[in-house]
Amino acid sequence: MIDTGYRESMEKRFGQKARVIWLTGLPCSGKTTIGSGLSEALLERGFFVRFLDGDATRKGLCSNLGFSEDDRVENIRRVAEISKLFMESGMITINAFITPTEPLRRLASEIIGRENLISIYVNAPVEVCETRDVKGMYKKARSGKISDFTGVSAPFEVPAAPDFEVDTTTSSPEESINQLIEFLIPLIKREL
Repeated sequence: MIDTGYRESMEKRFGQKARVIWLTGLPCSGKTTIGSGLSEALLERGFFVRFLDGDATRKGLCSNLGFSEDDRVENIRRVAEISKLFMESGMITINAFITPTEPLRRLASEIIGRENLISIYVNAPVEVCETRDVKGMYKKARSGKISDFTGVSAPFEVPAAPDFEVDTTTSSPEESINQLIEFLIPLIKREL
């Protein structure tokens, strides 16, 4: 059973509404850049924030998982459960994960609670993402060296109804972060 009194007391102490901000988009769309920048911007404004992304969680929490469909589901399940724990402690969690399908997004929402989740679609077409790919993953996927790569050999479903969308082809990372801050502050600031 969730101790809602603890969460509420921590939210009051932090002066914020604990939420999970979930950024989804293709590989190299800008999720991690925007998520880490958003985290820094919110910390500078006095919010208590934790940033999670795929690279960090796959080195520890999810290091035993591959990229099969079952492993992708388990990866998102674990991240959602950890995010929920942070949220129940009064924290704002910013997640940057591809989360390529509606069933995966629904799983995260069901674990966290729809009322606690703010979904952000980081929009960039695959052609643009490929030009940003410093690791060469798209090239490897197109040559068959990586199988089940989202956007090439595995599907990415555009979110049906995100709470907010940033288009990283028309906005710089700084502009995208500023747009998000303007949108998020009323949703996460708690009056003392």
